[in-house]
Amino acid sequence: MRNINIVPVTSRKELNTFIKLPWKLYKGNPNWSAPLLYDRKKILDTKKNPFYKHASIQLYLAYEGNEVTGRIAAIINDLHNECHNEKAGFFGFFECINDQETANKLFNSAREWIKAKGMDLMRGPANPSSNDDWGMLIEGFDVPPMIMMPYNYEYYNQLCVNYGLTKIKDLFAYRFDEEILKSEKMKRVIDIVKTRSKVKISCLDMKHYEGELEKIKFVYNNAWAPNWGFVPLTDEEIDALAADLKPLIKPSLVLFGEVDGKVAGFSLSVPDYNYIFNKINGRLFPFGFIRLFTLKKEIKWFRIITLGIIPEFHKKGLDALFYWEIYQNALKLGMKSCEASWILENNEMMNNAIVNAGGIVYKKYRIYQINI
Repeated sequence: MRNINIVPVTSRKELNTFIKLPWKLYKGNPNWSAPLLYDRKKILDTKKNPFYKHASIQLYLAYEGNEVTGRIAAIINDLHNECHNEKAGFFGFFECINDQETANKLFNSAREWIKAKGMDLMRGPANPSSNDDWGMLIEGFDVPPMIMMPYNYEYYNQLCVNYGLTKIKDLFAYRFDEEILKSEKMKRVIDIVKTRSKVKISCLDMKHYEGELEKIKFVYNNAWAPNWGFVPLTDEEIDALAADLKPLIKPSLVLFGEVDGKVAGFSLSVPDYNYIFNKINGRLFPFGFIRLFTLKKEIKWFRIITLGIIPEFHKKGLDALFYWEIYQNALKLGMKSCEASWILENNEMMNNAIVNAGGIVYKKYRIYQINI
């Protein structure tokens, strides 16, 4: 008889085991990207991460005998439930060997904790929220993930389905290549948009970073508000995210759009630093910092993390203009391919804009749900 135990994480040693498990499970997998250990610790730090001022979390490890075989987090995001009038709990940070019994026990542990908190459904994976890593990879396993995007084995989907989790929403990742966004057809479209919209596109001004951050807050919490699952970032969360991203930002890849002096939109793109993180195996110390700065010029991919247009400026072609400007600036930095992710499957306006710009869906992620 098998001896599978699910143990709540209560010590620093267990937390380190929880964080480092993926290095064991994905050893030898060329398409897994090692995240920064420093970053993983920061995300799970309930005292320092401002997310936990409106959320709670419980981590679990699965053991078979003395061997760690899986992990999961149970999460309650009070701000989500307040915004959507739900009693939803979330599971996240799920990793597991290809074994249904182990997976079932992990899901049950998260579900029981969430139920005890008075919730009536469990959704995920959220790591730890829709503003972070979000979704389970279901298509595109042969390509490594872009920065701040998840990766998992193909069998994870079957573990979820066999447990009883069902799809509630899919997320798309699009790929753009150089020849698409350098086409004459695209340039003609952009010239028309520029003439009609009278939009002014500007890059991030690092000398006035704090003021620029206020514009980002305004666009983020207004442009994305209508989207399914959206939860506004608190000022503290945006400040913390801005501090984390500041060393990685290329100002020419952070764009603002203004029409008649009013902020109309914002986009944030970053080079795919996973290219470097893989080479340092997730460790900045003692020499990772050096490689981070010396290998920057070798990065050929970038990711469009967010692109939002204030509702009153929708359907004016501004999204296509943003994609064009981002790509022209990226080419000057030596980057030729990009990923736009993630996009909700039912976000027709954004999906249509990306397809019209030549984007191709090359990865899909799934959000699952089960009633409690």
